[in-house]
Amino acid sequence: MSLNRRKFTDEFKADAVQLVVQGQRPIAQVARELEINESSLGYWVKTYRQQHPDPETAPAPVDAARIARLEAENRRLAEENAFLKEAAAFFAREQK
Repeated sequence: MSLNRRKFTDEFKADAVQLVVQGQRPIAQVARELEINESSLGYWVKTYRQQHPDPETAPAPVDAARIARLEAENRRLAEENAFLKEAAAFFAREQK
């Protein structure tokens, strides 16, 4: 018997956490509505709260996920830029 694990996007997780954190609704209720496991949602909420211990200064879960995605993209683009600079310097040396 093959078990297919469901994979959730970071945006989906952030939306689910936001329903719990900002909506003041129980994890069990939100999990039932979204048809996901309570323990998964509970883990996502716990992780968010550990990363943002002060609820008044914490960004919304959706914003936090968006910021993380943009930071990862920024790192990737910086690495690509550094590689292209090195490649341009290499080919400039080869032309001489």
